[in-house]
Amino acid sequence: MFDHAPSAGLRAPRAALAGDAPAIDLNGPWSFRLSPDVHASLDFVNPGYDDSAWDRLPVPSHWPLHGYGSPAYTNVSYPFPIDPPNVPDDNPTGDYRRVFEAPEGWDDAVLRFDGVDSHARVWLNGHELGFTTGSRLAAEFTAGPWLVAGRNVLAVRVHQWSAASYLEDQDMWWLPGIFRDVTLTRSTADLFVHATHDGRLSFEGDGLLSVPALGLTGLEPGVEARLDVTPWSAENPVLYDAVHVGATETVRLRIGFRTVSIEDGVLLVNGVPLKLRGVNRHEFHPDHGRAVPYETMREDVLLMKRHNVNAVRTSHYPPHPAFLDLCDEYGLWVIDECDLETHGFGQAGWRRNPSDDPAWADAYVERMRRMVERDKNHPSIIMWSLGNESGTGRNLGLMAEWARERDPSRPIHYEGDVTCADTDVYSLMYASVAEVEAIGKGTETPLDDPALDARRRRMPFVHCEYAHAMGNGPGGLLDYQDLYDAYPRLAGGFIWEWIDHGLRHEKLGYAYGGDYGEPVHDSNFVIDGLVFPDRTPSPGLLDLKVVFAPVRITFPSTGEVSIENRYGFRDLSHLRFEATVDDVTTILEVPAEGGVVKLPTTEATSDETWLTVRAVLTADEPWAPAGHEIAWAQVRLTAPAPAPRSGGSLTEADFSEGTGRLIRLFGIEVESPRLELWRAPIDNERFGGLDWHWRVMGLHRLTHRVDAVDRDGDRLTVVTRVASAASDLGLRTTYTWTGVDDGVLLEVHVVPEGEWKHPIPRLGVAMSLPATYDQVTWYGRGPGEAYPDTGLAARVGRWSASVDDLQTPYVFPQENGHRAEVRWATLTDATGRGIRISGNYGLTARRWTTAALEAARHLPDLTPGDRIHLNLDLAHHGIGSASCGPGVLPQYELEARESTLTLHFTHSVVSGQGDGRNGGVV
Repeated sequence: MFDHAPSAGLRAPRAALAGDAPAIDLNGPWSFRLSPDVHASLDFVNPGYDDSAWDRLPVPSHWPLHGYGSPAYTNVSYPFPIDPPNVPDDNPTGDYRRVFEAPEGWDDAVLRFDGVDSHARVWLNGHELGFTTGSRLAAEFTAGPWLVAGRNVLAVRVHQWSAASYLEDQDMWWLPGIFRDVTLTRSTADLFVHATHDGRLSFEGDGLLSVPALGLTGLEPGVEARLDVTPWSAENPVLYDAVHVGATETVRLRIGFRTVSIEDGVLLVNGVPLKLRGVNRHEFHPDHGRAVPYETMREDVLLMKRHNVNAVRTSHYPPHPAFLDLCDEYGLWVIDECDLETHGFGQAGWRRNPSDDPAWADAYVERMRRMVERDKNHPSIIMWSLGNESGTGRNLGLMAEWARERDPSRPIHYEGDVTCADTDVYSLMYASVAEVEAIGKGTETPLDDPALDARRRRMPFVHCEYAHAMGNGPGGLLDYQDLYDAYPRLAGGFIWEWIDHGLRHEKLGYAYGGDYGEPVHDSNFVIDGLVFPDRTPSPGLLDLKVVFAPVRITFPSTGEVSIENRYGFRDLSHLRFEATVDDVTTILEVPAEGGVVKLPTTEATSDETWLTVRAVLTADEPWAPAGHEIAWAQVRLTAPAPAPRSGGSLTEADFSEGTGRLIRLFGIEVESPRLELWRAPIDNERFGGLDWHWRVMGLHRLTHRVDAVDRDGDRLTVVTRVASAASDLGLRTTYTWTGVDDGVLLEVHVVPEGEWKHPIPRLGVAMSLPATYDQVTWYGRGPGEAYPDTGLAARVGRWSASVDDLQTPYVFPQENGHRAEVRWATLTDATGRGIRISGNYGLTARRWTTAALEAARHLPDLTPGDRIHLNLDLAHHGIGSASCGPGVLPQYELEARESTLTLHFTHSVVSGQGDGRNGGVV
């Protein structure tokens, strides 16, 4: 039934334009029925067919999200046999009917579908208009000859699987249906505007073009005007309202003047070197799938801008055209990617891959053509991408050849061919820091073909995917950014990815692969975003904001701060710089170009004192209000004085006889601190393999043997050996309790025994308190979590939160919530009484054990118990990006080595609880 033909009956693709031509919005409730295969009767296309017994389904939408079948998620694997162009007979098929009224005189009407997944046949009043594939591409049919005044019936049959499905193996949920807008319009306008940053303006098409703000009226096609303009950039997205008057309609559009070029291996926009601080963005909503509402698109753009993101790669298909309008308006650089991925053929050794099969040539070129023609007038788009993970082959070359001829003003991107034979930029996924540095230096491993190698070395490098933001992470962001900033050839890159694709689920919270009974799935690999499914920023996005900040603040010497402008297209005059010490703020006089500035003088105190410098907006921007923070940095002015301690007694602590375990402290029943190496594995460890090594080592099932207990007055020493079954590795661990005048002191001394070949997850002690001690105040880094290679958004200060609020709600539960560099923390009950723990450690506090966290698969699996479980850590292993990318860099690895953790416990009485805000970032 299905063959390689991409479509039939489609009109020539054209630009997405807004004009005054009459149109009928066909969105809304449609009559719908679902059949399990392709053999259902076509009687429904008859205009007189009675569909009163059918259900009603909203358009746009995906039918599995409305109870018809189920979603399914795979990353690479096709959910059907690889036998192109054939697909199974068991092919969910949705039939749609829409009755609408049309006026007289619409014999020039065009029927437009902005997105249907994956194959749609269309009938109007019983006449078949044709069919379309290319799910994320606009399709237009000539409708006027079969339209009648009054009642009309539109019928559409949508197949979930088709030959086109082989070209749409993107890493996402398989979700069929009419998921974008449907419109009947009399618009046929098309034009291609060419506007360069030096003010040259021309266009292809017919009619006349005017730009009133520039004094331009009646520009004819093919004639170039020279104008005095402010160039468009993502930092200063100046758009000029234009009017195009054609024979039958007037179109309004917004023009941005900008130029993309490559010189000496450097990517330039408007003659300025460009640094892409980007994210990959799938279209996703937890309730609507890829039928994303306009307000959600706008929310995404605003959230990106507020977190210093300046670029988007539209992975791995063109987005809804309204998203590109928003990128034009608010300012984001865009790589527009074609609706193409054949990744699953890699599991068959790339045999019969459509990319190199001439039978698929028309389908490939048509997809490229429909994308470019629709989106060609957007100044935000600075590159066309051929697609994603589709191997190599002649059809990719045909796509590039067509695009380059149609639009030579934009470079071509594609990552899947390391020779870059058909591209203008060099692109890789998940290259290591060492690889990226070599590319920056021009010392990367050469290609076998000297001519291709020389050509590639003249290209800028775009890291199209890096820092896989799956679960807790990504780590090591700053290590990459430092390289991008250091080497002109490195144009930056795009984090994978923007949002967790968790579908809202009544019982599970958010569902991922396998939760709908799919026989083939990739589990939670679809949960890999910088924002949670409800678009709450993750700790990873907060870190990214710091890394991507367009202002760098450092402290080169005592009493000075250096302000570096990392914008490419504007100065710092729109920012206010504030220096704060002990809640006293001074405004710094910073030149528009940046520079080194004197800091206000401060008096030293006996307490630890920090100075914080912030860069904030002086006035409202379209994407953020005045006062919005762009960048910050801290420097310590005074170190804390050592806490005076003198002899005391252990009367505030009760220990069990024989084992020496602490059972009560300051009258509170506690579970004794005991050495802990295990943490609930994060996605990077589960998918990257480190979790396997740790389990082989038995770190998740340690045993504790008491070898000696010695009480000498107000000192108790407990000597233990910590080890796991089936291993000769161990840790000789000595706990020394000493009474001091204001509490008790614990020293934990650890000496590894044996040959430890792999890093360890954590090194610290675990203990517990009654569940009523659930209010936490600490002095250290906060307010959010931090690990050795994450937590750039965590600054030093005094913070308060409930134990519940300390948890980071990763969709797939895993290690989270670690507060770093804690000098002291109090855990108190509702009366303000509890325990204060001082030292230099990392803190986690939870209502469940590490074992319970590890066993959970969804957040509702975590059930609060009757204890608060604490981890007081000397060190943690880093986070990295090994779920899909490099592991932890050596400097962030945690090796088993001789170590000492010192903790000071005192009785705490707090008058009132904190409000969760910074109680004095100093």
